Amino acid sequence: MKMIGNLSSFWNRFAGSALSELVELFGNKIHLPEVPPLRQVPKGKKVRDKYEWRDRIFNQWRTFWLSLAQVFSLGQTCNEALKKAQVWLWCEAKKIISSNTSAYCQSRNRLNPVYLDEIHQRLVEQTERRIPSKSLWYGRHVKVVDGSSVSMPDTEENQKLYPQPSSQKKGCGFPVMRIVAMFSLVTGIMLACRKGSLHIHERTLWHQMWDCYQKDDVVLADCGFCSFADYYLLKEKEVDCVMRLHQRRKEKNIVKKFNSNDYLVRWEKGTRSQKPNWMSEEQWEQLPKTMIVRHVKVVVDIPGFRTKKLTLATTLLDPKAYPPHALADLYRRRWMAELFLRDIKTTMRMKVLRSKTPEMIQKELTTFIIAYNLIRSFIWESALNKGIDPYRISFKGAIASIIQWTSLLANITDINEKRQCIDALMQVIAADLLPIRKKTRIRIEPRAIKRRPNASFQLLTKPRHEFTEIPHRHKYKKNA
Repeated sequence: MKMIGNLSSFWNRFAGSALSELVELFGNKIHLPEVPPLRQVPKGKKVRDKYEWRDRIFNQWRTFWLSLAQVFSLGQTCNEALKKAQVWLWCEAKKIISSNTSAYCQSRNRLNPVYLDEIHQRLVEQTERRIPSKSLWYGRHVKVVDGSSVSMPDTEENQKLYPQPSSQKKGCGFPVMRIVAMFSLVTGIMLACRKGSLHIHERTLWHQMWDCYQKDDVVLADCGFCSFADYYLLKEKEVDCVMRLHQRRKEKNIVKKFNSNDYLVRWEKGTRSQKPNWMSEEQWEQLPKTMIVRHVKVVVDIPGFRTKKLTLATTLLDPKAYPPHALADLYRRRWMAELFLRDIKTTMRMKVLRSKTPEMIQKELTTFIIAYNLIRSFIWESALNKGIDPYRISFKGAIASIIQWTSLLANITDINEKRQCIDALMQVIAADLLPIRKKTRIRIEPRAIKRRPNASFQLLTKPRHEFTEIPHRHKYKKNA
């Protein structure tokens, strides 16, 4: 699949969309809960066990859409979101509000994260409900898991909950949050996301998402998630795994050979000292001493690169129902999780969050996920209507198409004409397909920056109260 290039210019143009355009485009996909768990100030007296709620300018509905527009904006600041609100309210109600961001910031603080989670969940259910059986892998829903991290402002509250890496000097680093995301391999939608500090292992955060798995699902992940306890417990839930074999697991105790590269192996639980930290002694003792797992050796032979051999470990034991080439192709698609994370972190600039408290960091993260899923849902629906592979649709082209059509959609008042406009947008997105690469072509593209930065500031190698700035800093790259 063609590598997605730098989308900053396209995303910056998308940031210029008016707030009303976002509502017209995404309003049919986001169904806000009827009774949001949002704290509000009652006005007047109690009438039949109900309060007469005060009608705020920044009510829960406007606050959510402003937060979403803030994610799409270039600067991603509250001041920029407020400017959009001023234009919006003038067009809708001929009201002029203050340019002070205090009221908007307070409304963001009042927004309950449970409310945002419910919006995200409804968006996921709406998209996943439309997956046809022919799009599934051997009739199974594959959910790919991968871990990553995001940075945030260096405040005392953020440092306390998400401390910076121990390799960085105090006062010279930034708080870092570890995230583990679960994606649908069919739609690319982020189904769930769990977060924690760098001291929490990815597998521990992954266990918090197990309620998202359903019967006959398939877990696709890298070797970091491969363990005896996880394989057995997921199999008890009738969920199968396809992962790369962990390097500490030795290939021995072969039970049955289908061929030289496909065989069944008896895994041993190990000693008590090998018990995972997230399990109690009682849970560890309840696990069986052995279990049967299938190993499939895969040879990755890409022209121009060194041949690499991998061993896949799976609980799909039937070689006829799940042939080795199907498992190899499935694991190759695990790389899509890396591309999905790059879309939301690099393209949408979620790599560095802006909030200064852990509570607002959680809301900002959820808003980013909702925005990403909205773009992915458009790509998926366009592919579904045309009967094509959604991976063939350019993510860059989808954003560019949405940019051009949102302004037109905002000026249409007729409902039927709006539906026709959205259908036309779907056709344009589906028509922008990535070219199919020839496997024989050798592509060597090193990850190096050619253009040098103009600024030549020193690097902060000490806390600010201890740091001494060198005169004529344009001659130096860092402090000696």
